[in-house]
Amino acid sequence: MRWEFGRRSTNVEDRRGSRVSAPVVGGGIGAVVLAVIVALLGGDPSVILEQTQTPSDRSSQTQRPATEDQAAEFVSVVLADTEDTWSNLFQQMGRTYVEPKLVLFTNAVESACGFARSAVGPFYCPADQKVYIDLSFYQDLKNKYQAPGDFAQAYVIAHEVGHHVQNLMGISSRVSRLQRRVSEVEANQLSVRQELQADCFAGVWAHHANQSRQILEPGDIEEALNAASSIGDDRLQSQSRGYVVPESFTHGSSAQRVRWFKRGIQTGDPAQCDTFAVANP
Repeated sequence: MRWEFGRRSTNVEDRRGSRVSAPVVGGGIGAVVLAVIVALLGGDPSVILEQTQTPSDRSSQTQRPATEDQAAEFVSVVLADTEDTWSNLFQQMGRTYVEPKLVLFTNAVESACGFARSAVGPFYCPADQKVYIDLSFYQDLKNKYQAPGDFAQAYVIAHEVGHHVQNLMGISSRVSRLQRRVSEVEANQLSVRQELQADCFAGVWAHHANQSRQILEPGDIEEALNAASSIGDDRLQSQSRGYVVPESFTHGSSAQRVRWFKRGIQTGDPAQCDTFAVANP
């Protein structure tokens, strides 16, 4: 994927290295007074002051591995590319695209949707319109899910941005209302349709990004298709349980995820991504 010369987004919020739990000592004047007392007693006041630093203070002092910094730069470029693509598409629809924020975190994070650990993977929170990702997920994508490649990584970001598009279009809220009125199996089916539409929207982004900025290289589409296939519910359940329970699917099968991503990248038309209008998505 040709990304190195792409525009960097200004909507990246770096919380890597910050602690989610509350500091041991309250900040402000109380902390300063306590630090002075510690100094008068012959202690090291920096210990107190370090405990009261804000997450952004601690994060800025953290040394980043070169590979992690490159990954952060990469997601910033991909995010910027989704901004350009969806801003144009929304303009064509007579709407205004509100750009989401992308939050980088380590191990755990607090969002408007609640506390989350890295194990949940990248996610989008509609309550604060932010995408969250621990960059260590890309190692899991490569090693655990056998889906290497930079375009596979870009697909992950584009999928979460697809959920943001759904939020702006009012699709997410409609799905949530419907899910509260139906059975668990039917709620899961609605979730599958929502996830497949986000896959299709990711394909729409790839179509337009390549058309206007020629980002794709040989093998890139195969990387994304492999990633979509690798995180299908049927494949994940088979690996973890040894059997598959279709009624419990929440994201769609490998074949479904591949099919809808391909529809998006082939058509470039968001209107072709209406997974709720077909009998069998």
